[in-house]
Amino acid sequence: MHPDRLDRLAEFPFRRLAALLEGVSPPAGVATIDLALGEPKHAPPAILAETVAASAGLWNRYPPVNGTAEYRAAVAGWLERRFGLPGGSLRPDRHVLPLAGTKEGLYMLAASAVPETVRGRRPAVLMPSPVYAVYYGAAVMAGAEPVLLPATRETGFLPDLAAVPRDVLERTTLAYLCTPANPQGAIADEAYLDRAVDLAREHGFLLAVDECYSEIYDGEPPPGALAAALRRGGDLANVVVLHSLSKRSSAAGLRSGFVAGDPDVLARFLRLRAYAAAVQPLPLIAAATELWKDEAHVLANRERYRAKFDAAERALSGRLGFYRPQGGFFLWLEVGEGEAACLRLWREAGIRVLPGGYLSVGDGQANPGRGYVRVALVDEPAVLEPALERLATVLAA
Repeated sequence: MHPDRLDRLAEFPFRRLAALLEGVSPPAGVATIDLALGEPKHAPPAILAETVAASAGLWNRYPPVNGTAEYRAAVAGWLERRFGLPGGSLRPDRHVLPLAGTKEGLYMLAASAVPETVRGRRPAVLMPSPVYAVYYGAAVMAGAEPVLLPATRETGFLPDLAAVPRDVLERTTLAYLCTPANPQGAIADEAYLDRAVDLAREHGFLLAVDECYSEIYDGEPPPGALAAALRRGGDLANVVVLHSLSKRSSAAGLRSGFVAGDPDVLARFLRLRAYAAAVQPLPLIAAATELWKDEAHVLANRERYRAKFDAAERALSGRLGFYRPQGGFFLWLEVGEGEAACLRLWREAGIRVLPGGYLSVGDGQANPGRGYVRVALVDEPAVLEPALERLATVLAA
């Protein structure tokens, strides 16, 4: 642990939000609603609890750090089916590792991938801005320079990879990419992913693609980075992807995900995880295995989110810069000043949203999220629809 590095980290966004709203009361008699936290409110499929109960005899066993052969095979099979990978292109024992949720994997990847120096210079870690705070914290705690790449309306809400200076690329050891993007919902197409893979291989850095929202989309399924890696050279060198059951299966409390890709990277990562990682109990691994095998609940889940996109479009079309997100379950609304809008919504409508500036680093115009709020479409339509109407009344009046 490096206390000086820890001191460089801002409070996590939701702690900042709690401080912002402390002492501010919503209107009396109004039902409050939290649209700040991206926590799915759909009930997880029954297969989860059923499998845990059926595996109760495994609670007294230590789980292996690399999971079970059944889990790895289920994940490899799902990846090949979902992203159209050639059959047998993933070896479960080499290309897949379980995670106790993608958060720990995203953080620990930096610890295993970032050296102390790169040709005598400080390593750089690329990431989009707005940014998932874990990317930034991982880079700082690994001793690297976090390089924030603006992902704005002008760049299609994805980082402009061509704008990264060459001298930065020459000391880059890790790049994070999120697609569909949190919070903007933008999807990196095949051409974008091809460019990202080529850039990683040209400059010798690891491309870590956070695909945890890949199964919640409005139109066509988002393409995947592993397919791009295979297109651009026939192997998985320099590329890993991370997935989770939190959003796909509404199972955030299961804390289950995986990292897959470059086998050399995963071998090093496994060595680190043996020292430091949380591992899932075997009954939970068994449940996760069954969830990755089942698509019926995912299809139903996706349709429920599409209904919420419909509700948001009815309430907000033509206002607050509304656009229908390609993927994920967030709205990214233009409000002028995110903190002020958040305070007003809580005080006047009892609605909690997240200031967009809390999802980036920097002040004023240097913070591309400052003029936005993030709205999580996680509640059922009966709760969500009147809340969106109240939001529009307050902010778009």
